[in-house]
Order: sequence, then structure tokens, then C-alpha cells
Amino acid sequence: MKLLITGCSGFVAGSILAQAPVQWELHGTGRSEKLPDAEGLPAGRTLQYHPLDLLDREKMEWLLRSVRPDVVIHTAAMANIDLCESQPAIAMAMNTDATERLAVLCRETGARLVFCSTDTVFDGVKGRYTESDPPNPVNVYADTKVRAEQAVLAASADNVVARLSLVMGLPVMGKGNSFLADTLEKLKKGESIKFPGNEIRTPIDVITLGAALNELAVNGFGGIIHLSGNTRINRYEMARQIAGATGFSPDRILPVNSNSLPGRAPRPNDASLDNALAKRILDTPMRSLSEGLTLALSRIVSGEW
Repeated sequence: MKLLITGCSGFVAGSILAQAPVQWELHGTGRSEKLPDAEGLPAGRTLQYHPLDLLDREKMEWLLRSVRPDVVIHTAAMANIDLCESQPAIAMAMNTDATERLAVLCRETGARLVFCSTDTVFDGVKGRYTESDPPNPVNVYADTKVRAEQAVLAASADNVVARLSLVMGLPVMGKGNSFLADTLEKLKKGESIKFPGNEIRTPIDVITLGAALNELAVNGFGGIIHLSGNTRINRYEMARQIAGATGFSPDRILPVNSNSLPGRAPRPNDASLDNALAKRILDTPMRSLSEGLTLALSRIVSGEW
């Protein structure tokens, strides 16, 4: 099996690569000329790296037709919500237009596409969203993701839209975009940290997520699926639990309302996801916050990657 991962130096992609079966042929793309850090890959796994700007339509087409992957897991995105809000045209080009082009190329070359979307496609009014609930984005980033979802599903019934909840864990390759790593670094320095009490999520640990995405690459499911943990919790309480579990005082975590801060794009208040479908069709178990945190910390410390 030949797997191509976009954004392969990212947080989620690192977990996918680290857990991919050794018999898979792994390819990855990124905007850097060289892969920033592949030291986190376990023994026996190698990665063929291909520099690629997803806005370069000709190079994208050349790469897909040259590599001919069986599956593409598309993790790359312009994911900074506030930056997307201030640069909507670039966000649309990166998150929607490039994804639509990739979906077409996958269809033409016979590749299955697993697209990483987000829990923030919902407006946050009701929470516990299922796959059948209609999206209603409240910011530019989420809007670009909704449009990308539609393009992926329209391209092939074999494609997968995986909506990811808040991803928790430590990076496998490089620093990645890990709020847990940033939180632990600040706590070690004695800093206090603000977390939004108004944002309710169902966080999933990055190890479970990587395993689930690898499973979706080959299990034949097509359509939308929610990948989230079993714990529904606001981000402030989540951070307090993380602080306590890692030996720091929870009192160092301070509450804030993210939608009252000036200059920030609006966030959905309750973007919690229902993961019943994932539990039904995947062998990968969905975990609670405490289980996921224990797994994330123990796997890194023990060097099992």
C-alpha cells in the first residue's frame, strides 16, 4: 500500500507516519525544501519526501501522477483561525481550492482521499454534533473547511471527511502545533496560562487519532466521520486536569472567554462531537481525556515511537 500524506511535518501527520504499518510505502509533502525533522520515525519506517506548495497546481498534478498513491491523507491546511479571518482569500485558496484540486486528481489517478476537517464547522449552539447535523460555520477558517468537505465528498463516494476534535498530545516529529507541549513549557517556566471556559470540546489524543486515520485509509468506509474523545469538557477545565496530571498546580490555569477578546475571530461555544459512528466502525478505541493524556505522555517518555 502506497500512502501520501500532505503536511507531513505537522502534528497529526507525525502520528500517522509513526504508526503506519512497516510494509506501507510512505510519501509525504510539505512546503519546506527538506523535511524539517524525521528523527521521530521509528526504526523500519522510511519516508520519501516531496517539497510541494499546494497552490502550485502543475506540481501537485505531476506529483500525484508520478507517485500514484493508493491513499492520500490530507492534513495540510492554513489552520490559524485568526489569520484566516484577516486573510480570507489566501485561506480559501489554501483550504478549499487546493483541496478541491487534490480531490479531482485523486479521482483521476484512482486514489482514495481522507480529508482532515474540523469540529469547528458547527456553530456551537447545541453541541454533541453527529455526522448528519448540518454545518454552520461562524468564522472564515470553518467556512473554508465546509466548502472543502463538499468538494471531497462530491469527487468520490469512496472519500472520507474526518472531522477532528481538539487534538491533544506531544509531537512525534519536530515541534508541531501541540497546545499540550506549549502548555507544559509555560508551566515549567512558572507562568500562568489562560484557557477559554466558554469553549466546550471532546478532545482526542494524537496517538489515537493517528491510528484511526491509518485505519480509515484502508477500511473501505466512505463519507463523514467524527474522530473525537469520550470526554465532553470546556478547555479551561481540560487544562486544569492536564496541569494536575503532570504535577503542576491547576490554579496556574486561568479562565477567559475567547469570544470577548478583541481582534479575534468568533469561535463556536460548544463544538463537542458525537463519536458513536467511529466506535461502531473502527477497531481503534476512542478514549477519555485521562486515558488519552496518559497514553500521550507514556508513549513519548518510554520511547515507544
